[in-house]
Amino acid sequence: MMSLAMVAMAQDYQLVWNEDFTDATLDRQVWNVEVNADGGGNNELQYYCEDGVSLGVEPTTGKKCLILTAKKQSAGGRDCTSGRVNTKGKMYYTYGKIEARIKFPQTANGLWPAFWQMGNNFDQVGWPRCGETDLIELGHQNAFANGTQDRYFNGAMHVGRRWDQVWSEANSVTWDYSVEDTFHIISMIWTPTSIDMYMDKVQTPYFHADLEPNDDADYNRQLVFGKPNFLIANVAVGGNFPGIYSVNQITALNNGPRSMYIDWIRIYQRGDQNESFVCPTPSDEIEPESPQGVESQESKVESQKQLRDGRIVIRRGEHTYTVTGQIVQ
Repeated sequence: MMSLAMVAMAQDYQLVWNEDFTDATLDRQVWNVEVNADGGGNNELQYYCEDGVSLGVEPTTGKKCLILTAKKQSAGGRDCTSGRVNTKGKMYYTYGKIEARIKFPQTANGLWPAFWQMGNNFDQVGWPRCGETDLIELGHQNAFANGTQDRYFNGAMHVGRRWDQVWSEANSVTWDYSVEDTFHIISMIWTPTSIDMYMDKVQTPYFHADLEPNDDADYNRQLVFGKPNFLIANVAVGGNFPGIYSVNQITALNNGPRSMYIDWIRIYQRGDQNESFVCPTPSDEIEPESPQGVESQESKVESQKQLRDGRIVIRRGEHTYTVTGQIVQ
């Protein structure tokens, strides 16, 4: 069911950007495809390459998606490849609500999929001074140790003066059901005073952080996390997070490639003076009757949440209603 908190958010926020990946090719005016083998600063094993990024159809649902694929193959001096994209310098925003509908791969053992963002001033000040917000990460070594790989994930934030002087805040949860191999909606509410992250529109956030001021500018969360951010999506292989440093121990790829599917990404804002949004191309239109509920949960209820003309509505039987009960059709 849609919580009262989510109803309030639907009323306050208006859609400003929708990326649904239904074009024939990835929009390079918005997206950068990363090509490197630098290990992400985390001793990761993959070579990020063009081959790891594609647009295609998710086989179970038939939805057109952005697909990031990890596989065992030799390239770029590495024994495995994967995909990573970002919108740095092209699409960036400050404050608002962001949502993404994502199908994560099976992570056990060794995959590290993530959806996150960093300050668009990365090229000028570097990491961690630019600030990093991880909306979701899966594949931590604790999950492998506890046998909860399909349900264990976290949200996190990082900032600091240099790589060995980082302030971090993170929260890991073991969810009630698997968040791998079916689509789920990841949401974040980012305001000048706080950040909250939600799974599948559940009312209680799995991550909360207050953006508090600090006399030291490099650790002033209100300042660092009050600047434009760009988006990143990737599937890392091995490294410090999974605690695996040999491709021979990446059992997740033993039976072939694994892919992360992103159906859509949406940004909403309230029109506040301190918000900002920059994108070189128009937003995609949302397909009519596009389901907003979680695929694995929708079949259990007669009502379905939908986004129509920039607002949340509820389809029940032959009629469609606003969240306040007014009939639309």
